[in-house]
Amino acid sequence: MTKNWWKALSVLILTYVMLQGLMGVVPRQPILNESIRNVYFHVPLWFGMIILLLTSAIFSIKYLRNGRIGDDVVAVEFANTAILFGLLGCATGSLWANFTWGEPWPNDPKLNSVAVGMLMYLAYLILRGSFDDEQRRARISAVYNIFAFAVFVPLIFIVPRLTDSLHPGNGGNPAFGKYDMNSQMRMVFYPAVIGFTLLGVWITELRVRVRRLKIVLDD
Repeated sequence: MTKNWWKALSVLILTYVMLQGLMGVVPRQPILNESIRNVYFHVPLWFGMIILLLTSAIFSIKYLRNGRIGDDVVAVEFANTAILFGLLGCATGSLWANFTWGEPWPNDPKLNSVAVGMLMYLAYLILRGSFDDEQRRARISAVYNIFAFAVFVPLIFIVPRLTDSLHPGNGGNPAFGKYDMNSQMRMVFYPAVIGFTLLGVWITELRVRVRRLKIVLDD
């Protein structure tokens, strides 16, 4: 039980985030209005996704170094959970954009970069299903996973800053927190990042256990 303290912490943090996100006091800003509450969900999901993708790439590197199939299993499950977080991030972002920008998916360079990045990782899952040989599948997909992460990070953090973008902190726009996020919101936002990340690790742990059981049963 002492080894699972972080799971209880994740539940407590996310319960706090949900309550504050729905009922807490937020700044009343023009255009944003109540939609600013999405900061507690949309942005932490993306932070969590990046952390999960980084962890996935690290386990792919570990696999290429030692050849242990268990590291490949962990890598693909971290990627699976990250893709889930990415899709939820896109959904919450589209809902937010519809209220603040007038349409769910405007022609914005950051949104388009995100779409390309998500397609890259969906291609990673398709690639894994293209090989029957376990070691070959793990080796090729590990190389692709590392490459995908190396491209994904500049794609969503650097490219949008080089041109006009609706997103705060991109294309010359001031960072969101500078004008809109007060200290009270930060007391919810930062725990939300931790809570969603822990939830992602928890989901991944469960998926890894299921996949390992499947491997044993198949053998």
